[in-house]
Amino acid sequence: MSRRFVFEGARVVDPAAGLDEVRDVAVAGGVIAGAEETDWAQASERIDARGLVLSPGLVDLHAHLREPGYEHKETIATGTRAAAVGGYTAVAAMANTDPVTDNAAIVHLVRGLAAEGSCDVFPVGAVTKGLEGATLAAMGEMVEAGVRIFSDDGNPVADARTLRNILVYAKAFGVEVIVADHAEDASLVEGGHIHEGPVSDALGLAGRPGEAEEIAVARDIAVARATGGRLHLCHLSTARAVDIVRWAKADGVRVSAEVTPHHLALTDHDVATYDTNRKVYPPLRTADDREALRAGVADGTIDVIATDHAPHAVEEKEAEFDLSPPGTIGLETALAVALTELVVPGSVPLGRVIEAMSTTPARLLGATDHGGPLEPGRPANLMVFDPEAAWTVEAPFASKARNSAFLGCTLRGRVVYTMLRGELTVAEGKPTR
Repeated sequence: MSRRFVFEGARVVDPAAGLDEVRDVAVAGGVIAGAEETDWAQASERIDARGLVLSPGLVDLHAHLREPGYEHKETIATGTRAAAVGGYTAVAAMANTDPVTDNAAIVHLVRGLAAEGSCDVFPVGAVTKGLEGATLAAMGEMVEAGVRIFSDDGNPVADARTLRNILVYAKAFGVEVIVADHAEDASLVEGGHIHEGPVSDALGLAGRPGEAEEIAVARDIAVARATGGRLHLCHLSTARAVDIVRWAKADGVRVSAEVTPHHLALTDHDVATYDTNRKVYPPLRTADDREALRAGVADGTIDVIATDHAPHAVEEKEAEFDLSPPGTIGLETALAVALTELVVPGSVPLGRVIEAMSTTPARLLGATDHGGPLEPGRPANLMVFDPEAAWTVEAPFASKARNSAFLGCTLRGRVVYTMLRGELTVAEGKPTR
C-alpha cells in the first residue's frame, strides 16, 4: 500500500493554477488527492506545514551532472540527490559528458543511470557531434528518444550559417525542439577569466567583455527571426543582452532566456579575493548588469532561473585562478539565493520566482509531469520550504563537489520536504535516498 500524506495548513503557491492560498494538500497513490480525502484517519502521514510554502517541485533547465565520464566531479546519483535537497524534482542534464550525449544510445544510458536517482533527469542533446561545432549530431534519433532541447553549452555556435542550419533543421521534427546557445563571441573572450573592467585591471587578469555576449545574442536573435526557429539563450549576464531579448520578444521572435542565481546575486567585485569558486563563464558582471537581470526576471523578459550547476573536484578548483576551471555548484542553494536576493527585498513576487524555477522550465523541457498544476490526479512532484529559515552555506553538500560561490554566505529560505511521485526524497531537510 502506497504511503498517504496530508500537508496541513501550507501556503500553496502554484503559478500553473494561478493559486496562492493557505490550504491542505493530500497525496495518495503517487498523485495529488481530492479535497474530500484530506481528512484521513491515523493511517495518513499528517505533516504540519503551517508557516511553510508548498509549490510544484523545481525544474532546472541547465545542470551538469558529469556522468558518464567525469564521475570524479559528480555522479547522477549525487547530483540528483543535491537537486532534491534544493527542492528539484527534475533537471536537464547538459551534453558535455564523455562520451558526449550526441546520439540516442547515450540518451538512454543517462536515463538508465538516472532511474534510481532522486529526481527525474531529462538529457539535453548536443547540437554538433562531439561538441566540435562541425557536423550536426544525430538530432533526429535523439528527438525520437524524447529529447527536446539541444545545446553545445560551453561551446557557442561558432557562426551564423551553422546556427541557421541548426534552427531550420530543428523545425523539421513535428514537435517543438529548442536550440539553446551559450551566447559569447569566442574571439573576444579567448584567454579571459573575469568581466573586463576596472576589477580585472586591478587584479591583473585578462577580461571577458560584456560585448562578447551582446554581439552573440544579437546574432542569434537575428538568425532566429529570419528562420522562425526556436531559440533559447543560456545564462544571460549583461544589461544590454536583456534589452536585446526584450526587444526581440516584442518583435515576435521565438526566443526565451535564462539567468543563474549567482548572476542575480554577485558582481565582479566578489572575485576581488581571487576566489576560484566565483570564477564562472559568463563571468560575474557589474552591479548595473545585476540590477538589469533582476528587472528582466521581474518583467518576464528572462523566462527561467537555471542553476548552471557545474561541479568540479576539489583539487581542480584549488588551482591558481587562471588555471582553475570555471563553474559553481548551485542546485542546493538556488531557491534560497532567489528568495534572499529577489523575494525578501520585494523586487520579485514569490509566485514569479516559482514560475521561473518550476512552471516555465517544465514547459520548455517538455516535462509534463512537473511544474504544476497541483490538481487532483496529477503526479505529486512538489516541494515544501520554510521561507523564514536562515542558514549559512557550508560543506559538506549532498553534491559530490563543494565549489559553491556562496560558501560562508547566510541565505533565507530552506527546503524541508521534496516529493517525487508521492515519495519523499527529502524529509526534514535531509535526503532519504
